[in-house]
Amino acid sequence: MAGDKCDFEQTFYFSPLPSIKLSFLQDRYTLQLLMKWSMLGRISAQSYSFDQSFHPYNSEKFAQSFFRDPHVVSSLRKMEAGAWLHLDKPVVSVDVEPVPCTKVSMELFDPIYSCGILRPSGHVVKCLHDVYPDYDELRQMLQEEDSEHYCVFGREERGELLFRLFKHLCVGGELCQYEETIDPYISTTKQLYKDLVSVQKDPETKKISVVSTVLKVCAYDESGRCYPGRGEEEQTFAYLIVDPFKRHVTLFYHSYGVGTFTL
Repeated sequence: MAGDKCDFEQTFYFSPLPSIKLSFLQDRYTLQLLMKWSMLGRISAQSYSFDQSFHPYNSEKFAQSFFRDPHVVSSLRKMEAGAWLHLDKPVVSVDVEPVPCTKVSMELFDPIYSCGILRPSGHVVKCLHDVYPDYDELRQMLQEEDSEHYCVFGREERGELLFRLFKHLCVGGELCQYEETIDPYISTTKQLYKDLVSVQKDPETKKISVVSTVLKVCAYDESGRCYPGRGEEEQTFAYLIVDPFKRHVTLFYHSYGVGTFTL
């Protein structure tokens, strides 16, 4: 037990920031899209301040401290069986995956407009599928490695937070009503990214760069995986997005399932 205590000695302390309201959860048009994509009511963003300097090499200790902090535990919620619940057991370990976050424009998605996924009008090209009758080239490119368009984006580009957000929105929730055109996906991805990620401008070069560190996290209690969900599901995810200068962290979360149908 002494060894466990040493392993999980808390080095960061956190305080909720309920006054921070991200625009994508306030904008009526965005909320309507999230409802259409079966994500409304299952997606959240909770912000916290922390008490000391953060460095990427400390990411695991940071995440462990986060999920064991009493202020986080008392405010943290997860979705189970259609209801928001608090963690019912202490977290004993956390898996941390660093997520690249370097993009400062939407140019990453330029290849979509010229590779055959879209018509000149911006409409997504439909395609036949053995399992899904209402399928299209966009979702096939995002999800299936044998798609003829899969190689339009390499592994490095697909790993970027910006691409991950785009994919999460395009795939949606359990009863997602998919868009006919690309624009709603692109505009909502841009809004989320601007909400979640912090940038700074170099005073000499005027170059803008991302200062946030992004961590995909998965927490375990004594019974096994407990957050973001008990089972593995690509659309059930949690990212810690750290602004080291403001000493703020945002927990961006979604649980796959049937979203709410009213605003």
